[in-house]
Amino acid sequence: MLDRRLQLHLATWLGQWPAGPGLHVVASRRRAQPAWDGRLRPALAVDTGQSGVLSVAPERVAAIRSLVRRTPDRLLAALPEAVGLPDWCVHDGPFRWSVAPAPLPDVGEWTDPTAPGLPPWLRLFDQPVLVVRDPDGAYLAGAGIKRHDAYGHELAVGTVPAAQGRGLARRLVAQAARRVLDEGAVPTYLHERDNHASARVADAAGFPDRGWRAYGVYPR
Repeated sequence: MLDRRLQLHLATWLGQWPAGPGLHVVASRRRAQPAWDGRLRPALAVDTGQSGVLSVAPERVAAIRSLVRRTPDRLLAALPEAVGLPDWCVHDGPFRWSVAPAPLPDVGEWTDPTAPGLPPWLRLFDQPVLVVRDPDGAYLAGAGIKRHDAYGHELAVGTVPAAQGRGLARRLVAQAARRVLDEGAVPTYLHERDNHASARVADAAGFPDRGWRAYGVYPR
């Protein structure tokens, strides 16, 4: 049975869930509002393989539904222009979640995102981030939590090249996932389809690929 927190997250994040067979284009005012990082996400979709929801701003619904009917095979390529942002890009890849993260040992410490030495991507977060440093205090790896709504929090992780291969990313993801669950939400994990390293991290941290897919229009 699908975790209730996940159902509530998808209904809130997308504007509707669950959906019947096929792809359903739905209106959500959230698509015209800043996301967790202050930037728009004008189109977002989650597809289980049998059914899916594509969420767009209310004024774009008619155009997107027409696009789905006329040229479904060109949907992804045409989405940025269809939502009025032709220079933006499409992200497409597995949608993963976990209610049982791998029992890996903690490795990071929670710290303020404005702390010295952190990479720019971690400074986008407005709440503590999970960081691994070497004995001299140099940054090695980190994870942040994208709090989309009260029910679903997406994890992001990164490791400097010199520290890759040590298993830091998977341990950070599992540790951050436990925090999300303790907060009463479900942790999710998204990555591009061809990002095999990120896929291995997700698998090892207890986020299996269930055949679900997420895609949408994002800033470059």
